[in-house]
Amino acid sequence: EVQLVESGGGLVQAGGSLRLSCEASGLLFNGYAIGWFRQAPGKEREGVSAINSDDITKYSDSVKGRFTISSDNARNTIYLQMNSLKPEDTAIYYCAADRVNFGLTADHYDYWGQGTQVTVSS
Repeated sequence: EVQLVESGGGLVQAGGSLRLSCEASGLLFNGYAIGWFRQAPGKEREGVSAINSDDITKYSDSVKGRFTISSDNARNTIYLQMNSLKPEDTAIYYCAADRVNFGLTADHYDYWGQGTQVTVSS
């Protein structure tokens, strides 16, 4: 059974940093693409960043230059380092995995974690 567990969310002031983790069981990251998505109240889920098994990365324009995605295959964990956080980054952040697709489209991903809340105060 594939399980993805996010952690690292919390409350931070604008300009601060957080590092999210996504730990997987039931799959090996080096055979999957992993994406980070977020959903704010009343908004659709949006893609934030993704990484594939060749360590190719993608970022949405809204986070490019501020967020960094990385993988630790030995720990089967994906990280999202978030710097220079803004109030508009407030959302529930999810990680997702897919064996075939790679990108920032949520519908393309088969496996999802339960999410972790990130709140950025102004």
